[in-house]
Order: sequence, then C-alpha cells, then structure tokens
Amino acid sequence: MRVFSVSGAQVHAGLALPEQLPEDGYVWIACSRDSFSTELPQIQNTLERLTGQTLVDLHVSDLLNAQLPSRFDYSSHYDLLVFRRLAQRPNNALNANTTASNGLPLQVGKRPGPPVLHRIDTSPVGFVVFDRVLLSVHPSDCAVREAYASRLLASTPAATQTGESADLRSTGARGVPHNAADMMLRIISQMVDGYLDLRRELSRQLDHWQAELLNPRTRFNRWDALLHARLALHQLEGLCEDQHTAMQSWTESLDAWGIEENSTSEREHELLKIRSRDVLEHIDRVVQHVRRLEHNTETAVQMHFNVQGNRTNDIMRTLTALTAIFLPLNLIAGIFGMNFEFIPWLHQASAFWWTLGSMGAIAIAMGIIFWRKRYLARTGG
Repeated sequence: MRVFSVSGAQVHAGLALPEQLPEDGYVWIACSRDSFSTELPQIQNTLERLTGQTLVDLHVSDLLNAQLPSRFDYSSHYDLLVFRRLAQRPNNALNANTTASNGLPLQVGKRPGPPVLHRIDTSPVGFVVFDRVLLSVHPSDCAVREAYASRLLASTPAATQTGESADLRSTGARGVPHNAADMMLRIISQMVDGYLDLRRELSRQLDHWQAELLNPRTRFNRWDALLHARLALHQLEGLCEDQHTAMQSWTESLDAWGIEENSTSEREHELLKIRSRDVLEHIDRVVQHVRRLEHNTETAVQMHFNVQGNRTNDIMRTLTALTAIFLPLNLIAGIFGMNFEFIPWLHQASAFWWTLGSMGAIAIAMGIIFWRKRYLARTGG
C-alpha cells in the first residue's frame, strides 16, 4: 500500500494510512487487491475518519472481483469506476496450457497466435472518488500505480528544479493533478496509452500474416493461430466498448455535480470534462484500430481464398487445354492401333514419319490457337 498526500504542487509519499486530510489538498490511497482484502477494516475506518463515509458492501465486492468488466456506479457520497487495463504480459508469465485473465486458453507449444497477443493481459483497476480522497485498488503487480507514482513524484517543483532538464509546460497540463477526480482520469489515460503503444507491434505481426496469406508461393498452415488472434482482437473490441460505456457514464455524471460559483471551481470542473472527453477519444482510437485490424485480417483471409481459387482455375484451364491438344493425337494413335489386317500406310516405310509429323503439326496448331485465345496464359500475366 502507498499513500500520497497532495497539497497544491507538493506531493508527499508514505506507507501508512493518513490520520487527517491536508489543509488544502487531497489524499490518494493506492493498494493492491490482496492488501485491500486484508486491510479492509483499517481502510474503512480511515475513509470514515477522512470523509465521514464508508464503502458500500456491494462496491467492496466489485473492487475485490478480479473478473469484473469496466463499469461505473455511484452513491450519494462517492463515485465508483472500474476500468480494465490493457497491459503487456511478461514473456516468462506464460506456461503451457494456461489461461489468461481475458478467458482465452493459451498453449505455448502449439503457438496459438502472434507473440504480441500472448503478452496482452487485462485486469481491473478500481477507483473510488470522494471529494478529497481517491482510493485505487490495483492487481497484484501494481504496475500502473508504480508508473504513475514515479511520474507524479517527478512532476513536483522540487524534482523539476533538481532534474537535468526541466519541463517548462504548465503544472496543470503535465504536473500535479488539481483534485482526486483529475488524478483518476490521468491514471486511466495512462492505462489507455499503454495499449496505444502496442498498435505498431500488433500491426506488424498481422501484416506479416497478411503477406504470407497473399503469397501464392507459400502454403499457410497457421489457421489455428489466426483463429486465436481473431478471437483475441474481438475480445479486445468488447473490452474497449465496456471501457467507453463506463467513461461515458462518468462524463455524463459530471453534469450533476454541485459546483461552487467561483472561477477556480468552474475552471477545474471544465478541465475534468475536457480530460474525460480526451480519454473517450483515446478509447475510440483503440476501438477503431482493433476494428481495422479485424477487417484487414478478414480481408486477407478472403483474398487468400480468392488467390487460391484463381490459381486452381489457372491449373485446370492449362490441364484442359493440354487434354484438348492430345485428344486428336490419341485418336490418330488409336486408329493405327486397331487390330485390322489391312490399314492404309500401315506397311509403308514412310508412314510412321508422316503420321508423327502430322501429329506434331496438329499439336503445334492447337497450341497456337489456345495461346491466342489466352487459354495457356496466366491470369493477370
């Protein structure tokens, strides 16, 4: 468990639950799902001491559920947002005949899909947003928490002044969040950007398969892997749609917030709406990219069968033309092979050469005719 006390542009990190709120700021309590389960009474007491409220039992169950899809819910005192992250699985995390948390069976020995799809993992991160308290429940690795915590501590004025290269952009844009809701949106934006970073590698993997499917000189035999990849992409699309629905519900709930009538509160509320729309935009980009990959894969499969069909048609047309060429030759050979005692030219010395020459002339003439009619030409050649 890690606790961050934010007051203005100052961030103080600790490991113990806070006794009180900062005078002008908020508190971020970040813990793993196991820590949340074991320290639930202490966390509930801390929330009651800081906010005067505790978590509802149903929301506690949602935060402990590792299979919960992205969803949004609220009470009269806080908002609950569960967001399934998209992250890369480490290579050593895969074992034979295991099942990923996205529900797809993984069999490493049979190479069920591209390696990049093996490393995609989905796990829920729960956020509880009070006015001045943010509680986040992460998977056991807490990779998102550690990544954003490092970024948050590096964005403080002290870290910026002591760093080698100072970030001259505004604190509101790249620095310390203004409130608990703003911090939640920044963490979610970082999770979505984590999948956006995989787009190039996903495209490169599937483009390689598309080139292999469309190459007539190769024989594609990875249909089980292609099916697994399509299932994984389809599940990613459903996951992103759940994320979009949850974020859309959160964005709509912002309109019901009671805002103090002063310029600072109105500006912070407007920034929340802008950042929420930005996250929705990023999720839409993820959905569009996944759909484009699915469409490209489906198109490549259809084109593969079209290429194979055209290749089969070329072969059958060539064999048919050759059969038509040799048909009169077989007829001539069959006539001279009849078991009759008297056949013209049968006993003449030059009959063999005349027959062989006429058969060759017929074959050449029919070959030229079929070539002129493009029966012996390649499709598109």
